Amino acid sequence: MTRLLERGGVSLEASGSVLRVEGQVGFEVATALAEAGRGWLAGQPAETAVSFDLTGVADVSSAALSVLLEWARAVRAAGLTLEAVRLSPALRRLTDLAGLERLLPLAGAAA
Repeated sequence: MTRLLERGGVSLEASGSVLRVEGQVGFEVATALAEAGRGWLAGQPAETAVSFDLTGVADVSSAALSVLLEWARAVRAAGLTLEAVRLSPALRRLTDLAGLERLLPLAGAAA
């Protein structure tokens, strides 16, 4: 497991082909989180299948959704495949409310 970012109680780690976020994602850390994830995604070999694990994301704001969508764009730009997205229950509800569930390969029911 590689720690890509630790800031303001939020951590981003890469393990195999999975980006894992834990903590309270707010706008004060969203830009750094998005950049760290984009950098990791850009370094993956083309056609790699990657997943995002946000089951450890505590309180939810639209900042977490912004990061998630930015990473989804980075996946496409790097020629990767987004295999699965795992969300915390609160983030899953916000994603459903925003109508984004159609755009992401959400894994199972709310975790």
